[in-house]
Amino acid sequence: MDLATAFHREIVTFEAAARRAADGGPAPLVPSCPDWSMADLVLHLGGVHRFVNRIVEGGLTEPPDVTDVAVFALPEDRSGWPSPEGGPHIGPVPPGLVDWFADGARTLEAHLRDGDPEQRVWTWSHERTAGFWWRMQTIEAALHRWDAESALGAPGPVETALAADAIAQTFEVMAPARRAWKEAPPGAGERFRLRQTDGPGVWAVSFEGDEVRLDGDSGASGGPCDLELTGTASDLMLFLWQRLPADRLDEVRGDPAMTDRYFTLVPPV
Repeated sequence: MDLATAFHREIVTFEAAARRAADGGPAPLVPSCPDWSMADLVLHLGGVHRFVNRIVEGGLTEPPDVTDVAVFALPEDRSGWPSPEGGPHIGPVPPGLVDWFADGARTLEAHLRDGDPEQRVWTWSHERTAGFWWRMQTIEAALHRWDAESALGAPGPVETALAADAIAQTFEVMAPARRAWKEAPPGAGERFRLRQTDGPGVWAVSFEGDEVRLDGDSGASGGPCDLELTGTASDLMLFLWQRLPADRLDEVRGDPAMTDRYFTLVPPV
């Protein structure tokens, strides 16, 4: 999958949604992010992009100081911008905020197209490469594009290949990180299986103590499990990110209580 092309597609669509919201009226609330309005969402994603840009451009091996406003290349005129704290902020979405987002997103897109994915930089994961950020930010762009569209009406699905990669990335990267950040309880052998209806993907994941074990091979298609979820790659991804409930999937087999257990084992952040 070409991450730069996928990232471009998602940020262009996100920007279009943000500009639709910047019509002078109150900022639409984001149903999937209850603490945010569209203004908060634009500020968040734009800030993340600038944060990553600073890491990659500086080849940083330690995280940048987020109290340094230079990290985020903020314009002098920030009239009407939401504050990073609190929310949701329901004042109008400032067009200048959307412009700032678009500039930062284009810079990050250029890094994806022309940068070295093996560049050694700081990340919050054990994988300390720029490529970690390329994958993470493409997935995050798709997720927040879906959020932005949901604030305006019916959101479009995440493209199949990207959604399938996001499922794998959830189990490879996000689940272990969330468990550590939130001090989740140890697993007791709980086993979950996800089946993709619009492709060959089958993911079986089990929780043993502090370990998250992913079986992505064909052997994942058999054997017992506590809960099996079937749906499109987009719907499965959105379920794992708590954007869609399990009853929106094509099929749920097993103990329904294990849906809640999954999010106890992998707490939201």
